[in-house]
Amino acid sequence: MSNKNKATIILEIDGEKKEYTYDILKANKGPYVVDIRSFYKDSGLFTYDVGLTSTASCTSEITFIDGEKGELTYRGIDIETLATKHNYLEVCYLLLHKNLPTEEELVEFDLELRHRSFLNDDLSDLFNAFPHNAHPMSSLSAAVTALASFHFEHLDLSHQDEYNEMVYRILAKMPTIAAMAYRNYIGYPCVQPDVNLSFTENFLFMMRAYPHSRMKVTKEGPEQITDVEIRALDSIFTLHADHEQNASTTVVRGVASTGAHPYVAISSGINALWGRAHGGANESVIAQLEMIGSVENVDAFIAKAKDPNDSFKLMGFGHRVYKNFDPRARVLKGLQDQLKEELKLDSRLMQIASKIEEIALADEYFVKRNLYPNIDFYSGVILTALRIPKEMFTAIFVIGRTVGWITQWVESKEDKQSKIVRPRQLYKGM
Repeated sequence: MSNKNKATIILEIDGEKKEYTYDILKANKGPYVVDIRSFYKDSGLFTYDVGLTSTASCTSEITFIDGEKGELTYRGIDIETLATKHNYLEVCYLLLHKNLPTEEELVEFDLELRHRSFLNDDLSDLFNAFPHNAHPMSSLSAAVTALASFHFEHLDLSHQDEYNEMVYRILAKMPTIAAMAYRNYIGYPCVQPDVNLSFTENFLFMMRAYPHSRMKVTKEGPEQITDVEIRALDSIFTLHADHEQNASTTVVRGVASTGAHPYVAISSGINALWGRAHGGANESVIAQLEMIGSVENVDAFIAKAKDPNDSFKLMGFGHRVYKNFDPRARVLKGLQDQLKEELKLDSRLMQIASKIEEIALADEYFVKRNLYPNIDFYSGVILTALRIPKEMFTAIFVIGRTVGWITQWVESKEDKQSKIVRPRQLYKGM
Protein backbone atom coordinates (compact mmCIF):
# COMPACT_ATOMS: atom_id res chain seq x y z
CA MET A 1 0.00 0.00 0.00
CA SER A 2 1.46 3.37 -1.02
CA ASN A 3 1.19 6.75 0.64
CA LYS A 4 -1.30 7.70 -2.08
CA ASN A 5 -4.06 6.02 -0.05
CA LYS A 6 -5.69 8.96 1.66
CA ALA A 7 -9.00 9.85 3.24
CA THR A 8 -10.47 13.25 2.47
CA ILE A 9 -12.93 14.77 4.92
CA ILE A 10 -15.06 17.65 3.65
CA LEU A 11 -16.71 19.82 6.29
CA GLU A 12 -19.43 22.34 5.60
CA ILE A 13 -20.04 24.67 8.55
CA ASP A 14 -22.19 27.79 8.24
CA GLY A 15 -21.92 27.68 4.46
CA GLU A 16 -18.14 27.44 4.45
CA LYS A 17 -16.46 24.34 3.09
CA LYS A 18 -13.10 23.05 4.26
CA GLU A 19 -11.23 19.96 3.19
CA TYR A 20 -8.80 17.84 5.21
CA THR A 21 -6.74 14.87 4.06
CA TYR A 22 -5.42 12.07 6.25
CA ASP A 23 -3.35 8.94 5.77
CA ILE A 24 -5.03 5.54 5.69
CA LEU A 25 -3.04 3.07 7.79
CA LYS A 26 -2.92 -0.50 6.53
CA ALA A 27 -3.98 -3.38 8.80
CA ASN A 28 -2.61 -6.87 8.22
CA LYS A 29 -6.15 -8.13 8.79
CA GLY A 30 -9.44 -6.36 9.22
CA PRO A 31 -10.42 -2.78 8.37
CA TYR A 32 -7.81 -0.18 7.47
CA VAL A 33 -7.70 2.86 9.76
CA VAL A 34 -7.99 6.57 9.01
CA ASP A 35 -5.29 8.34 11.05
CA ILE A 36 -7.15 11.34 12.47
CA ARG A 37 -4.81 12.07 15.37
CA SER A 38 -4.35 15.63 14.16
CA PHE A 39 -8.03 16.20 13.30
CA TYR A 40 -8.78 18.45 16.29
CA LYS A 41 -5.62 20.47 15.72
CA ASP A 42 -6.48 20.85 12.04
CA SER A 43 -10.21 21.56 12.26
CA GLY A 44 -11.01 22.50 15.85
CA LEU A 45 -13.59 19.70 15.94
CA PHE A 46 -13.86 16.43 17.87
CA THR A 47 -15.18 13.18 16.44
CA TYR A 48 -18.18 11.62 18.19
CA ASP A 49 -18.13 7.85 18.74
CA VAL A 50 -20.15 6.67 21.75
CA GLY A 51 -18.81 3.34 22.96
CA LEU A 52 -15.76 3.74 20.68
CA THR A 53 -17.34 1.24 18.29
CA SER A 54 -15.61 2.76 15.23
CA THR A 55 -12.39 3.89 16.88
CA ALA A 56 -9.03 2.10 16.94
CA SER A 57 -7.38 3.22 20.18
CA CYS A 58 -4.09 1.35 19.77
CA THR A 59 -1.89 -0.77 17.53
CA SER A 60 -1.74 -4.44 18.53
CA GLU A 61 -0.28 -7.77 17.39
CA ILE A 62 -1.95 -9.99 19.97
CA THR A 63 -5.52 -10.95 19.08
CA PHE A 64 -7.64 -10.59 15.94
CA ILE A 65 -11.41 -10.88 15.66
CA ASP A 66 -13.49 -10.97 12.49
CA GLY A 67 -16.98 -10.49 13.86
CA GLU A 68 -18.70 -10.91 10.50
CA LYS A 69 -17.09 -14.32 9.89
CA GLY A 70 -17.04 -15.41 13.52
CA GLU A 71 -13.25 -15.79 13.70
CA LEU A 72 -10.88 -15.36 16.64
CA THR A 73 -7.10 -15.88 16.63
CA TYR A 74 -4.31 -15.46 19.16
CA ARG A 75 -1.00 -14.56 17.48
CA GLY A 76 -2.44 -15.83 14.19
CA ILE A 77 -3.62 -19.24 15.50
CA ASP A 78 -7.36 -19.91 15.48
CA ILE A 79 -9.11 -20.40 18.80
CA GLU A 80 -10.48 -23.86 18.00
CA THR A 81 -6.97 -25.23 17.41
CA LEU A 82 -5.70 -23.69 20.62
CA ALA A 83 -8.64 -24.85 22.75
CA THR A 84 -8.66 -28.42 21.46
CA LYS A 85 -5.01 -29.20 20.72
CA HIS A 86 -3.07 -27.12 23.26
CA ASN A 87 -3.35 -26.54 27.00
CA TYR A 88 -3.81 -23.20 28.73
CA LEU A 89 -0.17 -22.75 29.71
CA GLU A 90 0.88 -23.20 26.08
CA VAL A 91 -1.61 -20.47 25.16
CA CYS A 92 -0.23 -18.22 27.92
CA TYR A 93 3.29 -18.72 26.60
CA LEU A 94 2.09 -17.97 23.06
CA LEU A 95 0.47 -14.68 24.10
CA LEU A 96 3.44 -13.59 26.19
CA HIS A 97 6.30 -14.73 23.93
CA LYS A 98 4.65 -14.64 20.47
CA ASN A 99 5.26 -18.34 19.77
CA LEU A 100 4.16 -21.69 21.15
CA PRO A 101 6.69 -23.19 23.57
CA THR A 102 8.97 -26.13 22.92
CA GLU A 103 8.54 -29.05 25.29
CA GLU A 104 11.48 -27.84 27.40
CA GLU A 105 10.23 -24.23 27.45
CA LEU A 106 6.79 -25.41 28.57
CA VAL A 107 8.26 -27.44 31.44
CA GLU A 108 10.33 -24.47 32.62
CA PHE A 109 7.33 -22.12 32.31
CA ASP A 110 5.10 -24.54 34.23
CA LEU A 111 7.63 -24.94 37.06
CA GLU A 112 8.16 -21.18 37.25
CA LEU A 113 4.43 -20.59 37.75
CA ARG A 114 4.07 -23.40 40.28
CA HIS A 115 6.71 -21.92 42.54
CA ARG A 116 5.39 -18.35 42.21
CA SER A 117 1.80 -19.33 43.09
CA PHE A 118 2.17 -18.82 46.86
CA LEU A 119 1.03 -15.65 48.61
CA ASN A 120 2.79 -13.70 51.32
CA ASP A 121 1.19 -14.58 54.68
CA ASP A 122 0.26 -10.95 55.26
CA LEU A 123 -1.63 -10.88 51.96
CA SER A 124 -3.39 -14.14 52.84
CA ASP A 125 -4.45 -12.54 56.13
CA LEU A 126 -6.19 -9.79 54.15
CA PHE A 127 -9.08 -12.16 53.46
CA ASN A 128 -9.81 -12.32 57.20
CA ALA A 129 -10.79 -8.64 57.01
CA PHE A 130 -13.68 -9.37 54.63
CA PRO A 131 -17.10 -10.69 55.69
CA HIS A 132 -17.31 -14.45 55.20
CA ASN A 133 -20.05 -13.99 52.61
CA ALA A 134 -18.22 -11.31 50.59
CA HIS A 135 -18.70 -11.79 46.86
CA PRO A 136 -15.50 -13.39 45.49
CA MET A 137 -15.05 -10.68 42.87
CA SER A 138 -14.85 -7.86 45.43
CA SER A 139 -12.21 -9.57 47.59
CA LEU A 140 -10.36 -10.79 44.48
CA SER A 141 -10.08 -7.24 43.15
CA ALA A 142 -8.99 -5.86 46.52
CA ALA A 143 -6.33 -8.55 46.96
CA VAL A 144 -4.85 -7.89 43.50
CA THR A 145 -4.63 -4.18 44.32
CA ALA A 146 -2.96 -5.08 47.62
CA LEU A 147 -0.48 -7.25 45.71
CA ALA A 148 0.99 -4.00 44.38
CA SER A 149 2.02 -3.14 47.94
CA PHE A 150 4.00 -6.35 48.27
CA HIS A 151 5.72 -5.92 44.90
CA PHE A 152 5.89 -2.16 44.52
CA GLU A 153 9.18 -2.49 42.64
CA HIS A 154 7.16 -3.47 39.58
CA LEU A 155 6.13 0.17 39.20
CA ASP A 156 9.43 0.85 37.45
CA LEU A 157 10.52 -1.81 34.96
CA SER A 158 13.44 -1.40 32.59
CA HIS A 159 14.70 -4.88 31.67
CA GLN A 160 13.02 -7.90 30.05
CA ASP A 161 13.81 -10.08 33.07
CA GLU A 162 11.95 -7.62 35.29
CA TYR A 163 8.96 -7.68 32.95
CA ASN A 164 8.94 -11.49 32.97
CA GLU A 165 9.09 -11.62 36.76
CA MET A 166 6.17 -9.22 37.07
CA VAL A 167 4.12 -11.08 34.45
CA TYR A 168 4.80 -14.57 35.80
CA ARG A 169 4.06 -13.45 39.34
CA ILE A 170 0.54 -12.13 38.63
CA LEU A 171 -0.26 -15.02 36.32
CA ALA A 172 0.82 -17.59 38.93
CA LYS A 173 -0.86 -15.93 41.91
CA MET A 174 -4.24 -15.15 40.34
CA PRO A 175 -5.68 -18.69 40.80
CA THR A 176 -4.49 -18.69 44.42
CA ILE A 177 -6.11 -15.31 45.08
CA ALA A 178 -9.33 -16.42 43.36
CA ALA A 179 -9.43 -19.67 45.35
CA MET A 180 -8.88 -17.80 48.62
CA ALA A 181 -11.64 -15.34 47.71
CA TYR A 182 -13.93 -18.34 47.20
CA ARG A 183 -12.92 -20.01 50.46
CA ASN A 184 -13.62 -16.77 52.30
CA TYR A 185 -17.00 -16.53 50.57
CA ILE A 186 -18.07 -19.96 51.88
CA GLY A 187 -16.42 -19.45 55.29
CA TYR A 188 -13.75 -22.14 54.90
CA PRO A 189 -10.05 -21.79 55.76
CA CYS A 190 -7.77 -21.07 52.81
CA VAL A 191 -5.64 -23.78 51.24
CA GLN A 192 -2.16 -23.08 49.90
CA PRO A 193 -1.06 -24.27 46.43
CA ASP A 194 0.58 -27.66 45.88
CA VAL A 195 3.70 -27.43 43.69
CA ASN A 196 3.14 -31.03 42.61
CA LEU A 197 0.00 -30.03 40.71
CA SER A 198 -0.39 -28.34 37.34
CA PHE A 199 -1.94 -24.86 36.94
CA THR A 200 -5.57 -25.87 36.37
CA GLU A 201 -5.56 -28.90 38.67
CA ASN A 202 -4.04 -26.78 41.43
CA PHE A 203 -6.88 -24.27 41.22
CA LEU A 204 -9.51 -27.02 41.54
CA PHE A 205 -7.51 -28.47 44.44
CA MET A 206 -7.46 -25.12 46.30
CA MET A 207 -11.21 -24.79 45.73
CA ARG A 208 -12.06 -28.26 47.06
CA ALA A 209 -9.43 -29.37 49.59
CA TYR A 210 -9.99 -29.58 53.32
CA PRO A 211 -7.54 -28.04 55.82
CA HIS A 212 -4.06 -29.55 55.81
CA SER A 213 -4.42 -30.08 52.04
CA ARG A 214 -6.57 -33.18 52.30
CA MET A 215 -9.20 -34.09 49.72
CA LYS A 216 -12.62 -35.35 50.79
CA VAL A 217 -12.54 -38.95 51.95
CA THR A 218 -15.16 -41.27 50.45
CA LYS A 219 -15.84 -45.00 50.86
CA GLU A 220 -13.63 -45.52 47.82
CA GLY A 221 -10.82 -43.43 49.29
CA PRO A 222 -9.76 -39.77 48.81
CA GLU A 223 -11.72 -37.90 46.15
CA GLN A 224 -9.78 -37.36 42.93
CA ILE A 225 -9.77 -34.44 40.53
CA THR A 226 -10.37 -36.14 37.22
CA ASP A 227 -8.61 -35.53 33.92
CA VAL A 228 -11.90 -34.64 32.27
CA GLU A 229 -12.52 -31.88 34.84
CA ILE A 230 -9.04 -30.48 34.30
CA ARG A 231 -9.46 -30.58 30.51
CA ALA A 232 -12.84 -28.85 30.63
CA LEU A 233 -11.70 -25.99 32.87
CA ASP A 234 -8.41 -25.65 30.99
CA SER A 235 -10.36 -25.15 27.76
CA ILE A 236 -12.53 -22.49 29.40
CA PHE A 237 -9.40 -20.65 30.56
CA THR A 238 -8.05 -20.75 26.98
CA LEU A 239 -11.28 -19.44 25.48
CA HIS A 240 -11.19 -16.49 27.87
CA ALA A 241 -7.46 -15.73 27.56
CA ASP A 242 -7.82 -12.61 25.43
CA HIS A 243 -10.44 -10.89 23.32
CA GLU A 244 -8.87 -7.89 21.66
CA GLN A 245 -9.86 -4.36 22.83
CA ASN A 246 -12.95 -5.20 24.89
CA ALA A 247 -14.19 -3.04 27.77
CA SER A 248 -11.97 -4.47 30.52
CA THR A 249 -8.87 -4.61 28.31
CA THR A 250 -9.45 -1.00 27.31
CA VAL A 251 -9.63 -0.15 31.01
CA VAL A 252 -6.33 -1.98 31.64
CA ARG A 253 -4.63 -0.10 28.79
CA GLY A 254 -6.17 3.16 29.94
CA VAL A 255 -4.90 2.77 33.50
CA ALA A 256 -1.52 1.66 32.13
CA SER A 257 -1.34 4.91 30.16
CA THR A 258 -1.29 6.85 33.44
CA GLY A 259 1.85 5.08 34.65
CA ALA A 260 -0.01 3.24 37.42
CA HIS A 261 1.30 0.00 38.87
CA PRO A 262 0.64 -2.97 36.53
CA TYR A 263 -1.26 -4.87 39.24
CA VAL A 264 -3.47 -1.84 39.83
CA ALA A 265 -4.24 -1.83 36.10
CA ILE A 266 -5.17 -5.53 36.32
CA SER A 267 -7.38 -4.87 39.35
CA SER A 268 -9.15 -2.14 37.36
CA GLY A 269 -9.76 -4.67 34.59
CA ILE A 270 -11.22 -7.09 37.15
CA ASN A 271 -13.70 -4.44 38.30
CA ALA A 272 -14.71 -3.66 34.72
CA LEU A 273 -15.13 -7.36 33.94
CA TRP A 274 -17.50 -7.80 36.87
CA GLY A 275 -20.21 -5.82 35.07
CA ARG A 276 -23.25 -7.82 33.97
CA ALA A 277 -22.87 -6.57 30.41
CA HIS A 278 -19.32 -7.96 30.34
CA GLY A 279 -17.81 -10.87 32.30
CA GLY A 280 -20.64 -11.03 34.79
CA ALA A 281 -22.96 -12.28 32.05
CA ASN A 282 -22.16 -15.98 32.56
CA GLU A 283 -23.31 -15.72 36.18
CA SER A 284 -26.51 -14.11 34.93
CA VAL A 285 -27.09 -16.89 32.38
CA ILE A 286 -27.25 -19.61 35.04
CA ALA A 287 -29.35 -17.41 37.32
CA GLN A 288 -31.79 -16.94 34.44
CA LEU A 289 -31.93 -20.66 33.61
CA GLU A 290 -32.70 -21.35 37.27
CA MET A 291 -35.38 -18.66 37.19
CA ILE A 292 -37.02 -20.15 34.06
CA GLY A 293 -37.17 -23.38 36.02
CA SER A 294 -38.37 -25.90 33.43
CA VAL A 295 -38.63 -26.57 29.71
CA GLU A 296 -42.36 -25.86 29.85
CA ASN A 297 -41.67 -22.22 30.75
CA VAL A 298 -39.23 -21.52 27.90
CA ASP A 299 -41.80 -20.39 25.33
CA ALA A 300 -43.22 -17.79 27.70
CA PHE A 301 -39.77 -16.31 28.39
CA ILE A 302 -38.90 -16.30 24.69
CA ALA A 303 -42.10 -14.30 24.11
CA LYS A 304 -41.07 -11.87 26.86
CA ALA A 305 -37.65 -11.42 25.21
CA LYS A 306 -39.33 -10.56 21.90
CA ASP A 307 -41.86 -8.17 23.45
CA PRO A 308 -40.59 -4.57 22.91
CA ASN A 309 -42.61 -3.43 25.93
CA ASP A 310 -41.04 -6.01 28.26
CA SER A 311 -37.70 -5.27 29.93
CA PHE A 312 -36.77 -8.96 30.07
CA LYS A 313 -33.53 -9.73 28.21
CA LEU A 314 -32.41 -13.22 27.24
CA MET A 315 -28.90 -13.62 28.68
CA GLY A 316 -26.14 -15.34 26.72
CA PHE A 317 -27.28 -14.25 23.27
CA GLY A 318 -25.73 -11.68 20.96
CA HIS A 319 -22.39 -9.93 21.09
CA ARG A 320 -21.09 -6.43 20.39
CA VAL A 321 -18.50 -7.70 17.89
CA TYR A 322 -19.74 -11.05 16.56
CA LYS A 323 -22.46 -10.85 13.91
CA ASN A 324 -22.14 -14.57 13.40
CA PHE A 325 -21.74 -17.49 15.81
CA ASP A 326 -19.24 -16.68 18.58
CA PRO A 327 -16.31 -19.03 17.73
CA ARG A 328 -15.64 -19.58 21.43
CA ALA A 329 -19.26 -20.63 21.89
CA ARG A 330 -18.88 -23.09 19.01
CA VAL A 331 -15.92 -24.71 20.77
CA LEU A 332 -17.74 -24.82 24.11
CA LYS A 333 -20.88 -26.25 22.51
CA GLY A 334 -18.79 -29.12 21.14
CA LEU A 335 -17.07 -29.57 24.50
CA GLN A 336 -20.40 -29.53 26.30
CA ASP A 337 -21.75 -32.27 24.04
CA GLN A 338 -18.59 -34.37 24.53
CA LEU A 339 -18.61 -34.02 28.30
CA LYS A 340 -22.34 -34.40 28.83
CA GLU A 341 -22.04 -37.88 30.27
CA GLU A 342 -18.50 -37.67 31.68
CA LEU A 343 -19.24 -34.58 33.74
CA LYS A 344 -22.86 -35.54 34.45
CA LEU A 345 -24.06 -32.11 33.34
CA ASP A 346 -27.17 -30.89 35.13
CA SER A 347 -29.91 -32.43 33.00
CA ARG A 348 -32.56 -29.87 34.00
CA LEU A 349 -30.41 -26.86 33.13
CA MET A 350 -29.22 -28.62 29.98
CA GLN A 351 -32.78 -29.26 28.85
CA ILE A 352 -33.78 -25.63 29.43
CA ALA A 353 -30.65 -24.32 27.67
CA SER A 354 -31.07 -26.72 24.74
CA LYS A 355 -34.71 -25.68 24.28
CA ILE A 356 -33.78 -21.98 24.31
CA GLU A 357 -30.95 -22.63 21.85
CA GLU A 358 -33.22 -24.64 19.52
CA ILE A 359 -35.87 -21.92 19.40
CA ALA A 360 -33.46 -18.98 19.10
CA LEU A 361 -31.43 -20.47 16.25
CA ALA A 362 -34.60 -21.03 14.21
CA ASP A 363 -36.61 -17.95 15.20
CA GLU A 364 -36.50 -15.11 12.65
CA TYR A 365 -36.52 -12.54 15.47
CA PHE A 366 -33.16 -13.76 16.80
CA VAL A 367 -31.62 -14.68 13.45
CA LYS A 368 -32.44 -11.32 11.89
CA ARG A 369 -30.79 -9.53 14.82
CA ASN A 370 -27.71 -11.81 14.83
CA LEU A 371 -28.56 -12.97 18.35
CA TYR A 372 -26.55 -16.18 18.36
CA PRO A 373 -25.52 -17.95 21.57
CA ASN A 374 -22.27 -16.53 22.95
CA ILE A 375 -19.61 -18.07 25.21
CA ASP A 376 -21.54 -17.19 28.38
CA PHE A 377 -24.50 -19.32 27.30
CA TYR A 378 -22.46 -22.54 27.34
CA SER A 379 -19.75 -21.93 29.93
CA GLY A 380 -22.11 -21.71 32.90
CA VAL A 381 -23.52 -25.20 32.45
CA ILE A 382 -20.00 -26.69 32.31
CA LEU A 383 -18.80 -24.69 35.32
CA THR A 384 -21.86 -25.84 37.27
CA ALA A 385 -20.90 -29.44 36.47
CA LEU A 386 -17.45 -28.69 37.89
CA ARG A 387 -19.18 -27.79 41.18
CA ILE A 388 -18.20 -24.16 40.81
CA PRO A 389 -20.97 -21.87 42.11
CA LYS A 390 -22.24 -19.11 39.86
CA GLU A 391 -20.75 -16.47 42.19
CA MET A 392 -17.31 -17.73 41.05
CA PHE A 393 -18.00 -17.72 37.30
CA THR A 394 -16.57 -14.26 36.71
CA ALA A 395 -13.55 -15.10 38.87
CA ILE A 396 -12.90 -18.04 36.52
CA PHE A 397 -13.05 -15.52 33.67
CA VAL A 398 -10.48 -13.38 35.54
CA ILE A 399 -8.03 -16.28 35.86
CA GLY A 400 -8.24 -17.00 32.14
CA ARG A 401 -8.12 -13.33 31.08
CA THR A 402 -5.19 -12.29 33.30
CA VAL A 403 -2.65 -13.39 30.71
CA GLY A 404 -4.41 -11.32 28.04
CA TRP A 405 -4.58 -8.24 30.23
CA ILE A 406 -0.94 -8.39 31.24
CA THR A 407 0.16 -9.06 27.64
CA GLN A 408 -1.85 -6.04 26.52
CA TRP A 409 -0.30 -4.01 29.36
CA VAL A 410 3.23 -4.93 28.24
CA GLU A 411 2.42 -4.15 24.61
CA SER A 412 1.00 -0.74 25.52
CA LYS A 413 4.09 0.12 27.59
CA GLU A 414 6.43 -0.90 24.76
CA ASP A 415 4.51 1.14 22.17
CA LYS A 416 6.47 4.37 21.67
CA GLN A 417 3.32 6.10 20.35
CA SER A 418 1.29 5.45 23.49
CA LYS A 419 0.07 8.43 25.46
CA ILE A 420 -2.28 8.97 28.38
CA VAL A 421 -5.87 8.25 27.43
CA ARG A 422 -7.91 11.45 27.29
CA PRO A 423 -11.25 11.26 25.40
CA ARG A 424 -13.23 14.46 24.75
CA GLN A 425 -16.94 15.20 24.97
CA LEU A 426 -19.91 16.76 23.28
CA TYR A 427 -20.86 19.36 25.89
CA LYS A 428 -24.59 20.05 26.33
CA GLY A 429 -24.61 21.90 29.65
CA MET A 430 -25.25 25.54 30.46
